[in-house]
Amino acid sequence: MIAMHGVQKHFGDLHVLRDIELDVPAGQVVIVLGPSGSGKSTLCRTINRLEPVDEGTIAVDGNPLPSEGKALAALRADVGMVFQSFNLFAHKTIRENVMLGPTKVRKMKKEEAEQTTQRLLERVGIANQADKYPAQLSGGQQQRVAIARALAMNPKVMLFDEPTSALDPEMVNEVLDVMTSLAKEGMTMVVVTHEMGFARRAGDRVIFMADGQIVEDTDPETFFTAPKSDRAKDFLGKILSH
Repeated sequence: MIAMHGVQKHFGDLHVLRDIELDVPAGQVVIVLGPSGSGKSTLCRTINRLEPVDEGTIAVDGNPLPSEGKALAALRADVGMVFQSFNLFAHKTIRENVMLGPTKVRKMKKEEAEQTTQRLLERVGIANQADKYPAQLSGGQQQRVAIARALAMNPKVMLFDEPTSALDPEMVNEVLDVMTSLAKEGMTMVVVTHEMGFARRAGDRVIFMADGQIVEDTDPETFFTAPKSDRAKDFLGKILSH
């Protein structure tokens, strides 16, 4: 579903992605872990070309990433993305926020979009908030709206870039629960996160990054119990000792 080969990315003199080789089959949940500045978010953002790459190829469902125009817009419709910040339209209700993509991009009829929106808001547990505005919701609720909005496009892939890092601790689990249910339903997901419990529980695979490189690529149990690299051992020692 996602194929990245020989991907290089620089920000000025900083080499943020180095020789990235990554294939993600359909239905797999890939957790991307690593210290700050390791290139995790950049990796995530290159998959739908929010960040263009300097070298290498990226394809989604067999189609190379277009560089611009309608083809790129179509690809982004197939690749849902949930960010740290919720990026909801403040002047639109929750229902209107979720309906916007299907009606404008997918050209879905209003009645069908309303039904889809209602079903998705029920799925993420906030159907009773549909007529409120984003500012009236908690951070956890807003992030669940953002997930529903991405799902409304019926994407082939979902990308999550540290979706819980801006949330108060008590709101984190409500978002992770929605993501866990998506994983169980077979959604192809790439998740950049610091939530180790979620990584171990919901991931099929862990990618550990450091200095722009994929250092380890294994299953969660192996990564958390027997990491191979000193860098991963050091990272886990700092994270899991608290």
